[in-house]
Amino acid sequence: MDFSIEHIGLPARDPLALKDWYVRVLGAVVVFDNRETPPAFLLRLPGGVLVEIYAAEKSLAETANNRLAGWRHAALRVDALETAQAELSRRGVRFQEPIKPAGGGGRVLFFADAEGNLLHLVERPPGWLGGGESSVVNAAAQPQP
Repeated sequence: MDFSIEHIGLPARDPLALKDWYVRVLGAVVVFDNRETPPAFLLRLPGGVLVEIYAAEKSLAETANNRLAGWRHAALRVDALETAQAELSRRGVRFQEPIKPAGGGGRVLFFADAEGNLLHLVERPPGWLGGGESSVVNAAAQPQP
């Protein structure tokens, strides 16, 4: 049996405003709108990943803690980190931390969406193994940046 991720669910305090942020800042396209109250949307991000935004029943400040158990961030792969950072900065994104080494190789840069959910840009080196190959790489054998 083969599995692939079809979409990621993202409960929101304000689904309409969060949908608008993903469309404006990340270039998402709305592929489904339930046209109900509360609203729910399926958005396609550039690259094809679907994000479902729907009404949350509760929110916690700890959600922004990248070390809290559970799914904590979405990584957006880019070819050039500084170019993507500059474009997102023009669209109003504020980056609070410097560029850091990425687990498995490359570099990452964290930021948050309009509700504080963690995202990060990730730039991988040419030939990086995470592009669909089914290889396990020993982290100790990876060159350190």
